[in-house]
Amino acid sequence: MLQTARPLRAVLGAACALVLAAGCSSSDDPDESLITATTMRGAFLQPAEIGPAWAAPQESASPQQMVSFCGGTSTPPQAPPGAEVVTSSAADEGEKGAQTLHQTALVFADEASAKAGQDLLRVVADQCPPSASVAAAQTADRNEPAYTETAEVRDLNEGAWSGFVIVRHKLYESEHPGTADTAVSVLRTRNVVLVGTYAIYRLENSTPSPGFEADWQRLVGSVVQRVG
Repeated sequence: MLQTARPLRAVLGAACALVLAAGCSSSDDPDESLITATTMRGAFLQPAEIGPAWAAPQESASPQQMVSFCGGTSTPPQAPPGAEVVTSSAADEGEKGAQTLHQTALVFADEASAKAGQDLLRVVADQCPPSASVAAAQTADRNEPAYTETAEVRDLNEGAWSGFVIVRHKLYESEHPGTADTAVSVLRTRNVVLVGTYAIYRLENSTPSPGFEADWQRLVGSVVQRVG
């Protein structure tokens, strides 16, 4: 990032005129190394890019709400302060299961703020219990059998992006066989933290999806490669 001292604005302007070919610029100029919300919005994967059966979900969560990190009955973390939040969601729903992708970009004013925001989210991830058992729930808007869910936090690096991923595996009770595999990746570069959540649900099947690991890595990699 180019930084220039400016004891006197007039002196700086004259210096820029003399050494324009060397790239002199005023510190009032926008920092071109920063990533904008518009750039992140354009980097998000659209449903048609993921697959022919994918579409925008019929009901979308609040754009300011984060996804759950720990799974189970845990509440989602709050978005770190100071971030502009940009989101996009897509889903592939079928009779035997479903897939979902939630993309959230936290766009900060500078790199230091983005790092602090990612550090806050890492604290949440490190507090996730390694396993949890949840009783069956049947309410007006939710009908879910009992299940157990494990969670593992791993370091993650993808090009210029670095951070971590929370990988969760949910197994439903044998009377209602099914699985849910979820990956919540939290990656940062420059002034942006990208939170990508991919989940695949399988009904009437107690084995995890064989392509889960490759799929979430491919989706996350596609987004960060567009930004660079």
